[in-house]
Amino acid sequence: MKSMLQVWGIFCCVCSCALGQNTSARPSVVNVGALFTFHSTIGRAAKVAIAAAVNDINRDPSVLQGTKLVVQMQDTNYSGFISIVQALQFMEKDTIAIIGPQSSVVAHVISHVANELQYPFFVRTVHSDQFQMASVAAIVDYYGWKMVTAVYIDDDYGRNGVSSLDDELAKRRLKILYKAAIRPGARKSEMAAVLVKAAMMESRVFVLHARDDSGIDVFSLAYNLSMTSGGYVWIATDWLTACLDSAPRLGTGLLNTMQGVLTLRQHTENTSRKKALVSRWSEVAKEEEEEDGGSLPNTYGLYAYDTVWMLAHGLDAFFNSGGNISFSPDPRLRAVVGGALNLDALSVFDEGTLLLERIRNVSFMGATGPVKLDSDGNLIQPAYDIVNVVGSGLRTIGYWSNYSGLSVVSPETLYKKPFNVSANQELHAAIWPGETVTRPRGWVFPNNGNELRIGVPDRVSYRQFISVDNQTGTVGGFCIDVFAAAINLLQYPVTYRFVPFGNGRENPSYTELIGRILTNEFDAVVGDVAIVTNRTKVVDFTQPYVASGLVILTAVKTQSSDAWAFLQPFTIRMWSVTGVFFLVVGAVIWLLEHRINDDFRGPPAKQVITVFWFSFSTLFFAHREDTRSTLGRVVVIIWLFVVLIIQSSYTASLTSILTVQQLTSPIKGIDSLIASDEPIGFQVGSFAESYLVHELGVSPSRLKALGTPDEYKNALELGPRKGGVVAIVDERPYVEVFLVQHDKFAIVGAEFTKSGWGFAFPRDSPLAVDLSTAILALSENGDLQRIHDKWLSNGPSPQSTTDLEPERLRVQSFSALFLLCGAACLAALAIHGCILARQYSLHVASQPPDAVATGADGAIRRSSRSSIRSFLSFADRREAQCPRGSCKDPAAALGGSSSSGVSSFTSSNASVSR
Repeated sequence: MKSMLQVWGIFCCVCSCALGQNTSARPSVVNVGALFTFHSTIGRAAKVAIAAAVNDINRDPSVLQGTKLVVQMQDTNYSGFISIVQALQFMEKDTIAIIGPQSSVVAHVISHVANELQYPFFVRTVHSDQFQMASVAAIVDYYGWKMVTAVYIDDDYGRNGVSSLDDELAKRRLKILYKAAIRPGARKSEMAAVLVKAAMMESRVFVLHARDDSGIDVFSLAYNLSMTSGGYVWIATDWLTACLDSAPRLGTGLLNTMQGVLTLRQHTENTSRKKALVSRWSEVAKEEEEEDGGSLPNTYGLYAYDTVWMLAHGLDAFFNSGGNISFSPDPRLRAVVGGALNLDALSVFDEGTLLLERIRNVSFMGATGPVKLDSDGNLIQPAYDIVNVVGSGLRTIGYWSNYSGLSVVSPETLYKKPFNVSANQELHAAIWPGETVTRPRGWVFPNNGNELRIGVPDRVSYRQFISVDNQTGTVGGFCIDVFAAAINLLQYPVTYRFVPFGNGRENPSYTELIGRILTNEFDAVVGDVAIVTNRTKVVDFTQPYVASGLVILTAVKTQSSDAWAFLQPFTIRMWSVTGVFFLVVGAVIWLLEHRINDDFRGPPAKQVITVFWFSFSTLFFAHREDTRSTLGRVVVIIWLFVVLIIQSSYTASLTSILTVQQLTSPIKGIDSLIASDEPIGFQVGSFAESYLVHELGVSPSRLKALGTPDEYKNALELGPRKGGVVAIVDERPYVEVFLVQHDKFAIVGAEFTKSGWGFAFPRDSPLAVDLSTAILALSENGDLQRIHDKWLSNGPSPQSTTDLEPERLRVQSFSALFLLCGAACLAALAIHGCILARQYSLHVASQPPDAVATGADGAIRRSSRSSIRSFLSFADRREAQCPRGSCKDPAAALGGSSSSGVSSFTSSNASVSR
């Protein structure tokens, strides 16, 4: 059972000394016990509230129908031992239930006794700490803090509350950085020592889980230690609102110690019972005890009021269902006799199970709102007000409920709307310690005298990035300068020392280096550390300060142009498609121009030559044949545009081939490298080995570890046939440094992974966030580039993939142009065919009757062969030109025959050379 701030509930089925006594279904009196510390904030409120509830119940005959409810209250005086003794004394009397107690220790003891006697008869009538700590975790998450310091009283109540907080924070990937436990009954000097130690930690978010007496002392000491000034955050559980709400006057001195503090209050609705109880609170308080007349109600008083009413409604339902108050001895207690404990006086409530069931089924509108238990025995609709201590009072900045999370709208309003947690995560602006509305960062660099232990790789190659001088112990290089520049931009000092990692003979394993953060050997890792997936699962990285990724480095050869270099710009398929289109366009133009243009007529051999000549002469825009038809001119214009684009592309590519030095390699990219089955090199310590094996499926037997640039050079020059490698897979920054001094090698293919280098820190480290911001500032102000130029720009630009053999022009690059030209040709042929068919039909209709064979029925008879021959003969004829104004038929206007068809096609025209 999770402890509550103050355990509050009903213990029913306790024992009575009336052994074997049977009471009627509606007894005249029902006795109930109550255990509180009368002089505590909660005890004073509970005493008044219980008295008010008993008076209201007994004045209303419809509640218990003649049965009088009597509550006997005992003062536990802050003593757990006295509470236990008083609880056992209640069990010896004819008491059917106990309300309270305040102490969770006493609650556990009484629960154990009740459970042993018959059944778990504890009914919780306030919200569990689990919900309160869930609201605290939601606040911490809302403001973006990653860790907190828990300050608590080191007893059962405090430890259980902090345990709940730890669980709720873990659900949101947050954590308690430090637990500042205060001994129960500690002197102020001891409390101050605990707070001073907590102040040395990096977290500036403090969660205070205490009681009113010790909690007020903690705030007073924190104020004197300047721990409630700007930059600090204090979140108090609901003990603080219970204390402040009960005080008739809030002293200025008290409030000054807690300005800007956030605290919680169990949310209660503004019901009619609440209004009535608050209006007569002072009157009831004076009746109970004169000195309490000035106290005000708090939420615990309201819950105490509803607890008595819940018990009354449960008793009424118990009696209505035929329940009797009767007790029987427990045979197990007969064996324990003698002494002054009088244990044999304890007995078992025979129908306690029925009463418990009726209490758990109670549902009514109380002073706090709807009162009902869910299936887990918790009050429904747990919610908290989030309160900000400002000036001389309290200000509510929002609410939390397990239904809607954080919201500025009251929970009872949101209960009426569809469930949507993400849409309501909002709070009003808070006033923080130091009288500022700016959200505190929530952490500082710890002032505990400890330096950050930063691991750095002790590299033996590419020492431009990071180098360790084993003689002096100094560390330098590009990565170190970037880190130092970023640290200098922070708003707080950071002390650190570099710890080299490696044996100094070969590059260390970066996976092992990162693992030292997990074992707390290092507080961070600075160096050329690649940000890869398996590493981000265990540590946090800063913003990348160098773009990186795996590339392929290989040896290349200079390729000189040969006699057939003019064929290289196009692929074989491109040459073929282009040639076919030359012929197709020539044939289409011939078909469109043959009947009307003498340039496209004549003997067959001449016409074939004309087609070829016209087609290929368009390549140089040197065709002399005139195109007279509209369709032919459209096709030629589109084709000349296509030719222009192809010719320009060919010229540009050929120029590049003949004038720029070309480099060639058998490896074109990662796919060809994997398929080659040749040895592959990688840098010692790099993640490239793991990536090639586990991600790309390369056999480990193909991989060869290389440690220095000289080993790179020798392995690539030897090649796979002489014990070397066909290529090296490494990160781009290393390869670029290598290529500055070696021009016989180049990067081939594209970068096949995308990552970067960053600094590694433990998970949820706020320093990683601040350094990321600093790295972005370095990039924006140009300092990052200046550091890069200082260490890495000492030579000509490295050979890049653009210097390798250029990509040959393919059909895909011109597919749209070819489709456009093909569509134009097809459309022109279709239109020309339709015109020709119409002209032919007019020509046939104009023939004299004796020229056409008819059948017995007068129908025209022609064989299909003669019809085709006649049509082809007609299509091959030279079309006569119409005299000006004589062509009236639309077909003639398009270059076809006249309306009669006779004058257009004569025998003399047919005799023109074809």
